[in-house]
Amino acid sequence: MASTFAHRPVLLEETLEQLALRPGAVIVDGTVGGGGHSAAILEATGPNGQLVGLDVDDDALSAARERLAGFHDRVQLIHSSFRRLSDVLKELGLSHVDGILLDLGVSSWQLDASSRGFRFSGEDSDTTPLDMRMDRSRGESAADLLARGTTDELAGWFREFGQLPGSGRLARTIVETRRERPFRTSRDLLDAIARARVGGGRKHHPATLVYQALRIVVNDEMNALEEGLEAAIEALRPGGRLVVLAYHSIEDRIVKNRLRDAVRGCTCPPGLPACVCGGRIRLRLITRKPVSAGQEERNANPRARSVRLRAAERIAVAA
Repeated sequence: MASTFAHRPVLLEETLEQLALRPGAVIVDGTVGGGGHSAAILEATGPNGQLVGLDVDDDALSAARERLAGFHDRVQLIHSSFRRLSDVLKELGLSHVDGILLDLGVSSWQLDASSRGFRFSGEDSDTTPLDMRMDRSRGESAADLLARGTTDELAGWFREFGQLPGSGRLARTIVETRRERPFRTSRDLLDAIARARVGGGRKHHPATLVYQALRIVVNDEMNALEEGLEAAIEALRPGGRLVVLAYHSIEDRIVKNRLRDAVRGCTCPPGLPACVCGGRIRLRLITRKPVSAGQEERNANPRARSVRLRAAERIAVAA
């Protein structure tokens, strides 16, 4: 499985530049995937730099373990979400680190592997399970959510996380359909989407938005991102860099707002006579505008088409 986990790192040179790597640096790759970014980070921080790689996907960790084996004890790979970064670093005896990378979203391999349930196209839709869990050892699958979600809950998920026109109509169709038979495969969901007639006239297949919404809910991605960003900011030593690669507008907006708040410090509403939020200025922005992939990379790697890279540097907080 590890050798088949294809991982082409997105914005690799830009990521390395924004991390401001140096020999001996301690770096966290919070979404190690197949190890593409991590390998380049380890090369740039040699001969004694250290990397802590986190991922909730066992297949990704197996691939990273194989790819990074040559770096020996310079690498520690851990089955964990980056939302638990504070706990992980504490367990490793690390108080602060020099850089953190978060490459969000789903890898091309995960999308292409029908057994994972992230895909909806292809001739095997009749046997593709509605799973979508990054960590298959815990939590509810997409099929579980489709079985228990109320009409209002389903419509809310499709609207908020998929920005899907006709979210209510699809939710009602799902609830009506499951009274007769459960949703088990990609074909079951595709049939419901077709019957609901949602997402017409769009560039992409309407199932793209539906699957995005379900994947986000299944993996609690937005809450994990909020918690992970806060943990990352606190884990950086002064001068340490945080680099985040986001692939859709919802997660990029969360990243943008969280970095902005850490740059501003005070988040109180305008007009208050004094600050009551207790916010501290903790970051300075490195990228005033997000960095996008060039045309050559977008042509070579479809995953790079929507990427937005944002970077910030930790500053010392006044006592």
